[in-house]
Amino acid sequence: MKVLNVVGRRIPMYDAAAKAMGQAQFTDDLERPGMLHGRFVRSTIAHGRILQVDVSRALVLPGVKGVITGRDIPDRVYGIVPKGKDEHALARDKVRYIGDAVAAVVAVDVETAEEAVRLVKVEYEELPAVFDPLDAIQEGAPIVHDNVPNNISASIRKEWGDVEKAFAKSDYVFEDSFFSQAVNHAPIEPHAALAQYDPQNGDLTIWSSTQIPYFLKRNLATTLLIPENKVRVIKPKVGGGFGGKIDMFSKDFCACWFARELLRPVKFVYEREEVFQNTRQRHPMYITVKTGVAKDGKILAQQIKAHADGGAYNSTAPLMITLSCFFIMIPYRIENLLYEGYHVYTNKPTGGAMRGHGIPQARFAIERQLDMIAGRIGVDAAEMRVRNAIQPGEPHPAGFIINTCGFADSVKEAAKAIGWTEKRGKLPFGRGVGIAGASFPSGVANMAHLSSGSVVQLTREGRVNVLSGAADIGQGAETVICQIVAEQLGVPMEDVRITAADTGICPLDAGTFGSGVTVRAGNAALLAANDVRGQLFQFVAERLEANIDDLVAADRRIWVNGSPDRGMSLNDALHAYQYADNPLPIVGRGSWIPPTEQPTSLLTKNGNFSPSYSFMTQAAEVEVDIETGKVRVIKMVTAHDCGQPINPMLVEGQLEGSIMGGMGQALYEDSTCIDGQQYNPSFLDYGFPTAMEMPEMESVHIDTDDPLGPFGAKEAGEGTQLAPAPAIVNAIADAIGLEFHRLPVTPAMILEGLRKKQGKAEGTDSST
Repeated sequence: MKVLNVVGRRIPMYDAAAKAMGQAQFTDDLERPGMLHGRFVRSTIAHGRILQVDVSRALVLPGVKGVITGRDIPDRVYGIVPKGKDEHALARDKVRYIGDAVAAVVAVDVETAEEAVRLVKVEYEELPAVFDPLDAIQEGAPIVHDNVPNNISASIRKEWGDVEKAFAKSDYVFEDSFFSQAVNHAPIEPHAALAQYDPQNGDLTIWSSTQIPYFLKRNLATTLLIPENKVRVIKPKVGGGFGGKIDMFSKDFCACWFARELLRPVKFVYEREEVFQNTRQRHPMYITVKTGVAKDGKILAQQIKAHADGGAYNSTAPLMITLSCFFIMIPYRIENLLYEGYHVYTNKPTGGAMRGHGIPQARFAIERQLDMIAGRIGVDAAEMRVRNAIQPGEPHPAGFIINTCGFADSVKEAAKAIGWTEKRGKLPFGRGVGIAGASFPSGVANMAHLSSGSVVQLTREGRVNVLSGAADIGQGAETVICQIVAEQLGVPMEDVRITAADTGICPLDAGTFGSGVTVRAGNAALLAANDVRGQLFQFVAERLEANIDDLVAADRRIWVNGSPDRGMSLNDALHAYQYADNPLPIVGRGSWIPPTEQPTSLLTKNGNFSPSYSFMTQAAEVEVDIETGKVRVIKMVTAHDCGQPINPMLVEGQLEGSIMGGMGQALYEDSTCIDGQQYNPSFLDYGFPTAMEMPEMESVHIDTDDPLGPFGAKEAGEGTQLAPAPAIVNAIADAIGLEFHRLPVTPAMILEGLRKKQGKAEGTDSST
């Protein structure tokens, strides 16, 4: 096995020092001379027709430089998914949820802009509204979008095998229903945009807290009615995204519109309340799971029906409901599956991509029911998961190509680390352990552009400059790319510099979504580094009278493998390369496209839509206070197969972050919306775990060597978010003997469950 010098090392994040010292610049940190500030007028009703927008008082307010409504901009809808475009930058005829952007104002300062917002008067014809997806699909329900009569904007129905026949052969068939709540991304950095227009050449430059610069570029060109080559998107540092910064938002469009119209830089920054109400959230979802099993716990068939509450607009609806369907088929072997999934409009904040993208809700339902089934038929829950685990290389009903899979090992290791054999069902009342498994793609193909590109320059002085389109949103993408390049060129990390996520100078890239950055952008950087390496090493091989394949590079030296004295420093090699009249810097290019199907095509056919798949198991130990109902998570274990970790420290950071996210989903977070009104749109009221609630955490690497990932790497981002919540709820069930079908599991739910349980034990009416 090849000895690695940089890849596989615990190297601090590329920009860690700048962030720690407050030197990193986020969008709101940027200033431009003469910059104006913008704010939005937002709907105060959940559903209604816009009759009139009176901006006259706002326009005459001193310091106000412009006001626009939906009628002042092109009638162009946009969206992150081509088949789901349904949103205007500002509402034109109707508002569809409380907070829908109706008008935008810009002024010399934020305070003036906010005063102008209060002066805009909007007259509505209020319409009946609908707030639950199961109500929205009923005959006679209010219609959110006139062109979607049943409010179902995206759906999928897929069957593999013969489900009814498999149910008939099953020893047991169980059916249970579950609900997963709305969860907000809650990034530390609010969404922001700063735009500047160059009237000389008609170019627009926007700095935006975005995850997908090229998608934003395309949507801006579409809605502004200008060529794409007139839009440049630059991503500064991003303070958390988790999927919530994939879409274009009103702040992006309006910053560009006003910058072009007023010939001054314009900045829009969302307030925290706007982040909650007017960006995206994890879809609330109703899921019914019917499972047939043999006596030994082997899964013979599953039938699943899901209704996702999409809120007022589509966002990633077709992709989300497709992923929710297909990723039920891993990590377990399910040869007979029927899935029906529906994305339903309601008059609520919009659902969108959030870490796991439609799969955490499904995994909660499935992993909860697996535990329940194991208890009902007397099979060990961990053993049941191992028994049904997918194996690498075996044929897959949906056409997935599973090159490597460490899922069964991850179950065993997680169970061992949590003390499963000693603790499951054996701890004192109020203490319990639980387990849950999951899998995720390493970069799904997307609908617009599939490739990632990279350019690597090696200068005369031995400095390496990398250009990449990859969007680092805090997960360490730039660090990983630099490690890959440094490894291939035999230089230390301090010699590598990276410029990324600038559509004006960086190569095309699909952006940060679907846990594909390491595989997509990492492979592109690897190819570009190999291009540089090939050019220089061919020259050095001739000087050393050696075969190019025998050369090794590390620590700024190049030598013949097995003969370290037959070599030269990188500096000497570059000088000799220059004096031989070869061009410097040496420039290498790489572009990589996954050998996969597009997810939208999977609506009608099967296919492999990820180059590789990661697998993981998470185990939890909890303590339930039976007096207060409060749950304390004592320990969480994550056993994760992400192939070869490029940077183990960053992988562990992702695993530990997923634990906090999973705890929030399981126990705390609920973006509460009653009759269309958000009741907790702030960090004070929303309720998520802090460092004070974090348990002991243990990470276990399940190493595999993936043939398609750079240096054998697979994803370690979104997939880690799928299993913590069901593992925690399974542990609660073990602790107090109660089964919960809804998230979050609150102290009130636990106390009510314990009261009913005690009532039944005493022979009283538990409903009183």
